[in-house]
Amino acid sequence: MAPPTPPILNGHSETAIAETCQTYNLTPSEFAQLRDRAVAAKATSYSPYSKFRVGAVLLSNGKVNAVTGERTTTESSEGTYTPGANVENASYPVTTCAERVAFGRAITEGHRGFKAVAVATDISPPASPCGMCRQFIREFCELSMPILMFDKDENFSVLRLEDLLPLSFGPDQMGIEGSA
Repeated sequence: MAPPTPPILNGHSETAIAETCQTYNLTPSEFAQLRDRAVAAKATSYSPYSKFRVGAVLLSNGKVNAVTGERTTTESSEGTYTPGANVENASYPVTTCAERVAFGRAITEGHRGFKAVAVATDISPPASPCGMCRQFIREFCELSMPILMFDKDENFSVLRLEDLLPLSFGPDQMGIEGSA
């Protein structure tokens, strides 16, 4: 039996946005930045084959010093936003999804402690991260982290990672604690 489809919320409804912010511990400004930056990242997509543009943005609250391994919080009260867009290749398996581009960039820049992920596409209803991206996100995020998915009209759905990747396999199964 397939899991229930998440509701599609009106991206222009102040009530829907306020309830989402309260449920997922986001400020209205963080929500707006996640939406706007995911949409903007979509514009940088390299997708000449499928024409399927995807933009993603991550909100992180911390950074790891590459030399000492010490975690610090970001200076901004809202954290750091890291964008990514899908990059296609004529050899399709070499294509890299927007979410993995954003995470690769964020991780190599030392960002940790992710608070939310947003994804934007040109279709409706909103598209969720693919299976490979869900597993990639799992490596670096808590299962309770929200993933906001925006469609072409900025309407959205939100699910926690644990809902998108039930019975997940992650660093904790390998004896690694605290990678998220």
